[in-house]
Amino acid sequence: MKPDDVSTAITNALVQGGAQWMIATIVAFIPVLWTMTLILHLGRPYVLRTLRRCGLRLGADVWWMSYILIRDAVLVITFALSWVFFLPNIVSGSALPITGPLSALCLLLALAVKLSRRVDDDINAFRIATAFLVAGATLYYLPQVFAIEAASQTYLAGFADAFTSSSHPAVALIIMWISLAGVAAVAVWMFVRSWMAATRAMTKRMEKATPETKTPVHVPAI
Repeated sequence: MKPDDVSTAITNALVQGGAQWMIATIVAFIPVLWTMTLILHLGRPYVLRTLRRCGLRLGADVWWMSYILIRDAVLVITFALSWVFFLPNIVSGSALPITGPLSALCLLLALAVKLSRRVDDDINAFRIATAFLVAGATLYYLPQVFAIEAASQTYLAGFADAFTSSSHPAVALIIMWISLAGVAAVAVWMFVRSWMAATRAMTKRMEKATPETKTPVHVPAI
């Protein structure tokens, strides 16, 4: 082999190894983000009890705003990292949870509920968002723990083979495309809703800013 061929092979090996290491790290770290998402979402009653004990109004506002920002930021970061489940080559070639795209779709649905309804004030909206989050976490936890991380356990060999994307690439791709279609539909709905809300708000602003035109009063000539 020529020196150029050797350097090219080493570069490709480093790039492919680094990509596989990054994917494996993301997939292994997403359960931590899912856990934090559930804890922050279900910890709302504790935060409200703490707010009632705050004697200082400024402290209560800072505590509540910090909780809201951290909770929603973790949810968005979890969905952003879950986008790895919508890459066909990675889904079919790597050992990923086969229901990972469905968990990401449930996460986006929970985010859509938060954006469209007042989850912190509406108990029904809070329950819907909680149901989506619990369903998404279950769809991720079970294959990740009992299939991907338990591949060395012989008594879980059947479960690991059934819920690993690289073992059934055709099924994994079907699930991925269906979930991606759901993500696209939810994204379009969120965009249209945001566009209509912004249009209504801008129309109200323009109506308030426009001065009322008074009709001129004609005085008859004497």
